[in-house]
Amino acid sequence: MNTLKNNVQLSGNVGKAPEILTLSTGKKLAKFSIATRETYTNTKGEKVTDTQWYNIIAWGKMAEMVEKQVPKGREIEIEGKLSSRSYEDKNGNRKYITEIVCRELILPEKKE
Repeated sequence: MNTLKNNVQLSGNVGKAPEILTLSTGKKLAKFSIATRETYTNTKGEKVTDTQWYNIIAWGKMAEMVEKQVPKGREIEIEGKLSSRSYEDKNGNRKYITEIVCRELILPEKKE
């Protein structure tokens, strides 16, 4: 069991233009979301499409690649790891977020 590790692979479409931040150190951070779609037939014989949204972050050179090559709507494939964190909002409420830290990004050829 100790050979298992934190690894996620997704293929989907970018929901909106990535948010690019340049930190005081000069390092870049890209934040964006992707949607995956699964279609199946339910027990009533109806076709159902289930869309799931995932928050993605990319650092450094990967963030620069996202900034230059990943517009809204673009189909992408990513490989990364799950990362969970919490923070306190302006009202003092604890908020939790799970993101995927992108380690690899593939831009499939656009379909005609």
